[in-house]
Amino acid sequence: MSLVNGLPAHVLLVHFVVVLVPLTALALVVCAVWPAAARRMGLVLPVLALVTLVSVPLTTGAGEWLEKHVGSSALVRQHAELGDGLLPWALGLFVLAAAVWWTTRRSAAQQDGARSGSVIRIAATVLSLAVAAGAVVDVYRIGDSGAKAAWQDGYSKTATGSADGDG
Repeated sequence: MSLVNGLPAHVLLVHFVVVLVPLTALALVVCAVWPAAARRMGLVLPVLALVTLVSVPLTTGAGEWLEKHVGSSALVRQHAELGDGLLPWALGLFVLAAAVWWTTRRSAAQQDGARSGSVIRIAATVLSLAVAAGAVVDVYRIGDSGAKAAWQDGYSKTATGSADGDG
């Protein structure tokens, strides 16, 4: 995918990633910490994580196309390198979302309070917190580098006038 309505697809797709990764991370942490929320969300949690996972390679693929159509700079290369590192985080979100969904579903069916189930839930909660934090920080770093690559020297720090008569 290269262009959508005349715009580089990456510029549009990146908004899905910027919204979906933190949203999935938040939902994952809430469901891992609060089993009642996981039961209420049900299959929505792993489906959300799957949509997030699919959106990452679509966005990076479109970004690779865009990288070939803009001037190369250190900022663009840094952004591309950081962007390539998001897929493992998205995969981690998906795997943990599926695990939290599965363990919540399993524990609701058993109602035993088995010791092994609580150990798995604790491990899933700790891993969910770590992966969610890592994914959100990575999205921030990627977005920051992308904004710098796109806007570095692309605007004036002082107002140059305005089309609506403010300046």
